[in-house]
Amino acid sequence: MLRFLVRRTLGAIVILLLISATTFFLFWAVPRNPAILACGKGNCTAAELAVVERNLGIDSPIPQQYWDYMVGLFMGRSFPAGECPAPCLGFSFRNNAPVWETILDRMPVTISLAVGGAVVFLVLGLGFGMLAAWRRGTLLDKSMSSASLVLSSIQIYFLGPLALFVLVHSTGLLSQPEYVPISEDPGSWFAGMLLPWLVLATIFTANYTRMSRATLIEQLQEDHVRMARAKGMSRRTVFFRYAWRGSLIPVVTILGVDMGSLLGGAMITEYTFTLHGLGRLAVESVMESDLPMLMGVMLFSAFMIVIFNIIIDACYALIDPRVRLA
Repeated sequence: MLRFLVRRTLGAIVILLLISATTFFLFWAVPRNPAILACGKGNCTAAELAVVERNLGIDSPIPQQYWDYMVGLFMGRSFPAGECPAPCLGFSFRNNAPVWETILDRMPVTISLAVGGAVVFLVLGLGFGMLAAWRRGTLLDKSMSSASLVLSSIQIYFLGPLALFVLVHSTGLLSQPEYVPISEDPGSWFAGMLLPWLVLATIFTANYTRMSRATLIEQLQEDHVRMARAKGMSRRTVFFRYAWRGSLIPVVTILGVDMGSLLGGAMITEYTFTLHGLGRLAVESVMESDLPMLMGVMLFSAFMIVIFNIIIDACYALIDPRVRLA
């Protein structure tokens, strides 16, 4: 296990380096000078523009800028705006705010959205999938399968505004989505995040229902499950003790990918419900050519996806003893 984790960690470092290099050099392929934006969109003279470029740290060659950026991640850097301790992700081109502090400030919103939504769609998805597999071939199974197929084709940018109009503006059944720190008011935090959770759950529950149903039915055909039936075990025992446990691996796999992506920022959901999380921050950084902020969010998102994939791979051996990490 230790060798496996070390190997995956080294691989994760290589992946993060490639992502950082790709993002950095693609940014500079765009014919737009961020110093002009910071200077006031063309309101600076050439001399003033040079001063802004020096303050932003973009007056040196691009490879040197990338090297300085990577060194700053581990050792920190000095900017005209002030010292930047490790992990230094630089200062925003737009408002001169420290990137790492901005990410930490936006992170609770994204964590609340991702974790709360995951709890809802995981419970509902696994529950509906197990029920459909248990009642395979019945009207209930066919109804759930059809509903999950329809719901999985609906996109958040359609369902989100529709849910806002019906549940908030028209009927007033739910509160206007907003983020309130859970430490300040747990009730307001729950009420403000409920609609985004339900919208996310509607989309993701359909996928988990289909996945859990298919894997459960497949597990029920395995030899060890047939052997358990032949020994006279009850249907309930065979279903939950043997088939259900074996069906978790594909579900856990997609859960790791989904959680890594959601914690990296659910862009459409955050924009739809005006939640100022990491996804909205990434979109704003692209629109404003804010390279340090964009790099910081991209690296954090990639880090979350890689970490969750490592965790999920390590969990395979705990879920299914047939799995061996070689």
